[in-house]
Amino acid sequence: MDVHNLIHMANRIGEFFQAMPDRQEAIDGVATHLRKFWEPRMRREMLAHVDAAGAQELHPLVAAAIESRREQLAA
Repeated sequence: MDVHNLIHMANRIGEFFQAMPDRQEAIDGVATHLRKFWEPRMRREMLAHVDAAGAQELHPLVAAAIESRREQLAA
């Protein structure tokens, strides 16, 4: 899958959860969504991209979710 498409989809998820008033709850929501609805292959590609290029292109909530829940998302 194209990593730019993954970034776009992840950023849309971040935008959705941005409306939540509690930042930690929003980060947890992003991580839960990625874990439940993204195939492991998609999550691994996103993590590999973040490792190689950093998280600058990602919505701040997505970047925070990847940082704080990395082990959960890698599974």
